[in-house]
Amino acid sequence: MAEAKASPEARPGLPLLQSYLGHLRDERRLSAHTCRNYEHACAVLLELNPGCDPQALSSHAVRHSVARLHARGLSGRTLAAMLSAWRGWYEWLVRQHAFKANPCAGIRAPKSGKRLPDALSPDQAAQLLDAAAADAAELRDKAMFELLYSSGLRLAELVGLDASQARDMLSNGEVTVIGKGSKRRTVPVGSKALAALKEWLAARAGMARPGDPALFVGARGLRIAPRTVQARLVRWARKSGLGLCVHPHALRHSFASHLLQSSGDLRAVQELLGHSSISTTQIYTHLDYQYLAKAYDAAHPRAKRKPR
Repeated sequence: MAEAKASPEARPGLPLLQSYLGHLRDERRLSAHTCRNYEHACAVLLELNPGCDPQALSSHAVRHSVARLHARGLSGRTLAAMLSAWRGWYEWLVRQHAFKANPCAGIRAPKSGKRLPDALSPDQAAQLLDAAAADAAELRDKAMFELLYSSGLRLAELVGLDASQARDMLSNGEVTVIGKGSKRRTVPVGSKALAALKEWLAARAGMARPGDPALFVGARGLRIAPRTVQARLVRWARKSGLGLCVHPHALRHSFASHLLQSSGDLRAVQELLGHSSISTTQIYTHLDYQYLAKAYDAAHPRAKRKPR
């Protein structure tokens, strides 16, 4: 984590950072969530170098900042994201404020081992989703979780759905979402998800505040918050007797790995997940191999025999 924040006087780069955030928000039209991530990352750089004029920041200081954060336990992936934000800020400073060089150029984060996504087995997914709903809130929950697994949606894509899109889902059996990088994609919706959605729509009027456009609403009748979805899924997994703490992204991972196991079509999985690069999707080939290896160990008569 970052050190305690220095006073504004000790952070001469703060006005430049605010100007850059305005550029991201107003000109590049990045989402509020992305802008907050950039703000946090760049603020950390300022806090690690208090009193330093951004124009005087050296590559050595950037490397030292990365090393300090890594020593505190930040992963290689987190540090790579921070470095990307720092580079973006300095690229803008070079263009807009005539900075001589980008001190973050060429600096890489330490490597960390790839962590395979946590995916449910097909039987675990069935146990989770076959649990019956007892009230309107649980009808909403069941519809949300069925959609996450049926269509491989990201959590942000799920909570961003509007009720007006439900009619298209029910009539066409597909949903169009806006994913990362404002990329639009259309994915199929399975029959069980459609059935759960239909039941939720019949109960939605009793929970939604009049005029609210959100498909899924929380206790106050307004668009449900991502954290609420996470908490409800943990509760639902406990209710189903699964014995696991399930995160919404695990349903997306399960969608991808189960589809790959059945079809073997990596390109199709890439398109359905909305990955811009096939290398991102290839991690699911490791999940597929894990599944096959477990089946081999369990079934092959000589699988567990140790070599002499």
